[in-house]
Amino acid sequence: MIVEINKLDEKGSGQAVVCRENELGNRKKLTLTIPQTLPGEKVRVTVDQPDRKRRRAMAEEIIDAHPERIGPDCPHFEKCGGCVWQHWDYAGQLKQKTKHVKHAVESQGFDPNLVQDTIGMDNPWHYRNKMEFTFAIDGSLGLHEQGNFRKIISLETCLIAGKEMVEAAMEVAEWVKDHQLKGYNKDLHEGLLRHLMVRQSFVTGEMMLALFATEGPEAHLEKAAQDLVQRIGNKFPQVKSLLWLENTDWADRTQSEKTHILAGRDFIYDEMDGYRFRLWFDTFFQTNPTQAQKLVDLAIEMGQPKKTEKMIDLFCGVGTFSLPFASRVGKLAGIEIVETSIESAKRNAKDNGIENTFFLAKDARKGIDEVLESFGNPEILLLDPPRSGAGGKVMRKIGRAKPARIVYVSCNPDTFATDIKELVEFGYTLEIVQPVDLFPHTMHVEAVARLSLKQ
Repeated sequence: MIVEINKLDEKGSGQAVVCRENELGNRKKLTLTIPQTLPGEKVRVTVDQPDRKRRRAMAEEIIDAHPERIGPDCPHFEKCGGCVWQHWDYAGQLKQKTKHVKHAVESQGFDPNLVQDTIGMDNPWHYRNKMEFTFAIDGSLGLHEQGNFRKIISLETCLIAGKEMVEAAMEVAEWVKDHQLKGYNKDLHEGLLRHLMVRQSFVTGEMMLALFATEGPEAHLEKAAQDLVQRIGNKFPQVKSLLWLENTDWADRTQSEKTHILAGRDFIYDEMDGYRFRLWFDTFFQTNPTQAQKLVDLAIEMGQPKKTEKMIDLFCGVGTFSLPFASRVGKLAGIEIVETSIESAKRNAKDNGIENTFFLAKDARKGIDEVLESFGNPEILLLDPPRSGAGGKVMRKIGRAKPARIVYVSCNPDTFATDIKELVEFGYTLEIVQPVDLFPHTMHVEAVARLSLKQ
């Protein structure tokens, strides 16, 4: 059948809604998710099991192509789930991201004209400073297939990761092949290798390789581990942290029950806005350093910090925004539920000679109350919540604290718009929303917004 792509889903794939007639003559709506298609395109698809309300199908032919459709640069694009918009001209991607933010803001009653055009990248390739690759059962290394979390696409390259990171990952893949090591079987809960995390500072050049396995590098794996150390040491002197991490948990995520340092230290140094940060394997740090710097610059510009003012940084992480703001305000309190991140924030402040900060390891709701009681009401409040947003209870606490200026750094336009709606009844006005593209060739978009308290 030939269908027209009506919209994009939350993962950036095209969707078409068609009507089907069953044997009784009743018409039913069928929603088709068709990856690698663009809004307005007409495509030919074959639909299996048409009685189901939602189906995933691949376009067999593009009948009427979008004018912004281009050929993908990556040889793995059609199967790999690492990025989903390489078939879309980059200028078109940016327009779509602006449209998404405008729609989210307008849906909550705000003026969409407050949303500026999305700030893109001059070169939207090799921008990631962290990648998590997965081992297939046969030991090959790659990323998950689009729409199929259980299948791993073996990679020869990756155009969104730093070039040196990809080279190091391919060296590890070759090491696995030479030693005939097996990957982890999620269903049987057996096998050795699970993930490979690669992270690199684009400023210092330091790199971390973290290998996640179901057992340690002792006994029968000692010789293989020594060979890995020698290979990496000879070819990649910029690797300052080579780790082997044990993870026997059923959960399929990069976590460690026991850490073995094969070479170097258990962290690397990175920098942002002139401040130095220590990054461990589980440290959250913006994965696009070029665009993250723009987020920091925008936040400072919108926050207008003064030395006479107090500030709260909510969901502060390791201090990405805290440190640049701390040098510009009188006192700063950071709140974050992850204790290891708070310890890192304290250490990062000390490493950079910053002494006017206070960091608290608590969830946002309870943390605000505790900080306000001892710290007093701030003139500036910055929040950078996870994709799920801050939530109504936290936003109402912020509203009652009455900071003169609120800077909201968002990674999800929809939860951002829902959150800031809670501030309207407290007298806040949305003044500007600036989207920033941190993840080219994906549907994700960040934004920095400023709200001010009416006098």
